[in-house]
Amino acid sequence: MKKTLSEYMKMPYPMEIVEDKDEGGFAVSFPDLPGCLTCGETEKSAIANAVDAKKAWFEAAIENGIEINEPKF
Repeated sequence: MKKTLSEYMKMPYPMEIVEDKDEGGFAVSFPDLPGCLTCGETEKSAIANAVDAKKAWFEAAIENGIEINEPKF
């Protein structure tokens, strides 16, 4: 059974945060969601952007019938 956007957003997908020491800022990705990544000038802004990126990723996947893997623990 397919889950709703709300159900996917509540799932604990791990987030990887990497500081960009050369350019400044932080990059954020979700290893279980291929291609879902974003960045921000501060760690806090990068995490806020990551929530928006994850939501947009789920919306696109649901709309296009792409299989969404559940988080690996």
